[in-house]
Amino acid sequence: MTARTLSFTGPRTVEVCSRPIPDPGPTDVRVRTRVSAVSAGTEGLIYRGEAPADLPADSELDALEGDLSFPLTYGYAAVGEVDAVGSEVDDDWLGRAVFAYNAHESHFLATPDDLLPVPEEVTPREAALFANLETAVTFLLDGEPLVGEHVAVFGQGVVGLLTTALLARTPIETLVTFDPDGDRRQHADAFGADHTFDPTACAVEEAFADAATVAGTGDESPRADLSYELSGNPNALDDALAVTGFDGRLLVGSWYGDKPATANLGGRFHRDRIDIRSTQVSTIDPRLSGRWSRERRHELTWSWLRRLDLERLFTHEFPLEDAGTAYELLEERADGVVQVLFTYE
Repeated sequence: MTARTLSFTGPRTVEVCSRPIPDPGPTDVRVRTRVSAVSAGTEGLIYRGEAPADLPADSELDALEGDLSFPLTYGYAAVGEVDAVGSEVDDDWLGRAVFAYNAHESHFLATPDDLLPVPEEVTPREAALFANLETAVTFLLDGEPLVGEHVAVFGQGVVGLLTTALLARTPIETLVTFDPDGDRRQHADAFGADHTFDPTACAVEEAFADAATVAGTGDESPRADLSYELSGNPNALDDALAVTGFDGRLLVGSWYGDKPATANLGGRFHRDRIDIRSTQVSTIDPRLSGRWSRERRHELTWSWLRRLDLERLFTHEFPLEDAGTAYELLEERADGVVQVLFTYE
């Protein structure tokens, strides 16, 4: 047997390369991957060649070395089993199901500190969503939704849907989501959104106001107290700004890569004191770091993986050898495509 690794070799070009299965060093374990999740937003930018080539792949993750120039391996949601351990590693690790922020490959080496044991109640498919759900948890920690607030979420890809699922379980007053894909809007409804709209088929400002007014707050033209831009589309920034109200928070969780982003900062922006913030999972907001660690965030993410019904998100599976077909499908933005998984036999 040989190990297989997915490599992005150029714009819209991927290859699956073979190599010998590695042997663990004294302090390593070897993981045999069962499934890995494709991050459609970030990996889509890499696949199209729209990621900044000189940007580190992820300075917080040892498994993602180097920058984003071609050729590169990428991915950060691998689930598998430990099938070999080094001489200095406890044999209890053998056979353990683990999650790793690791690229798409069939076998890889890691230290025990790099791995997260998967709870028994969590399936490998569910565990593959750990990184995306951790991102959604971070978005709520950064956004601090409050009781009675009106909230808008632009973009209902996997991270957007998971963010919607968490927001629906907070005591906010109104949760409105926007996405042009009808299937994703149905998923948003199922996860608890109060209203869902196609931003290409409505005036978003009026649609949000009508939806929030239905909640019976007494405000004839309410705006969002908290808005999230998670669509990956820079043009959605203006829509998010349009629905955000006085002293509102607009959190940008999208990564646009090399795509330029412009925003209408005239009009209401200054007078309404709108606060635009970035939010991203690699680090924890310094305001929270005294109470929140990555370990605490990990525990909370596993807890929500147990509580949420996520099976509806898994729409497509491909053997790693068919990765090219998977990325082409994601590029087509076909209806019904939500979470794509790679499998390893």
